[in-house]
Amino acid sequence: MQLLVFILVYPALWLISILPYRAFYLFSDFVFFLVFHVIGYRKKVVRENLKLVFPEKQEKEIKRIQKEFFRHMCDMFLEMVKTMNLSKADIKKRYHITNVELIQEIEKEKSILVPCSHYANWEWNVSLNLYIKSKGYAVYQRVANTYFDRLVKDFRSRWNTTLITTHETVKTVMRNEGEGKKAIYGMVSDQSPMVMHAHYWGDFMGITVPVYNGVEILARKLDLAVVFLKVSKVKRGYYQAEFIPITLSGKQTEPNEITKQFIALTEQQIYQRPEHYLWSHKRWKHRDKVPPEFKTDPKN
Repeated sequence: MQLLVFILVYPALWLISILPYRAFYLFSDFVFFLVFHVIGYRKKVVRENLKLVFPEKQEKEIKRIQKEFFRHMCDMFLEMVKTMNLSKADIKKRYHITNVELIQEIEKEKSILVPCSHYANWEWNVSLNLYIKSKGYAVYQRVANTYFDRLVKDFRSRWNTTLITTHETVKTVMRNEGEGKKAIYGMVSDQSPMVMHAHYWGDFMGITVPVYNGVEILARKLDLAVVFLKVSKVKRGYYQAEFIPITLSGKQTEPNEITKQFIALTEQQIYQRPEHYLWSHKRWKHRDKVPPEFKTDPKN
């Protein structure tokens, strides 16, 4: 069944990926119409999330952000498909890194963890490998369908990026460090971990939720550098990325310092242009399960 689904869907994905940009974004407009106006995909989830974190905003503004989010979401997920046939010239034109020299300087000395959030276009972060000398890794969630998982790995591995699953991350980093191999590891770090696996709870957009702190654990244990990747949407189809150092020495940081800085930098992005964040996921679903020692927020 997995193979049958892949055979039926792959040709459509390939055709979408080769569309000229004008036709490509017209198609995205059509998908937005279906998703938002006809299907209503996760509109309730998005609306609840927005009202939860922006209680001060009027209904009209919530509706505007919701609608603009869905427009952006359709663009972003189709841009992921576009990666299948995206040239180096196109990615460099449409995804510009303003201060790549920062990461190039740090990589001379040590390995770097590069956390980012589900903001703007995180799929095109893999193009970082075009500018670095160290081996580049991207952490991803395995796709249930084996054939689509292989496809995702293929197009995300363009430009020599090596994909590793979340379960392979720790052992890969520790093995490389043990062998003296410097590398750069990119990862989306604002997901909601399972409560049973949550070691840290922090205020995210004013609400206490479980937060992944794997980046901090690795950085402090192995004395790695941590650099936040801030991605902004300049205009439709064009993004700008900036590296913001969190620490150049994980061992020199206080407990939870790295995690708190990551949360703060992610929040700054969202407050500036909330429509570019991934509101369709239930990021705050565990807010009612806060352990007593972390209950510091009156909204819970």
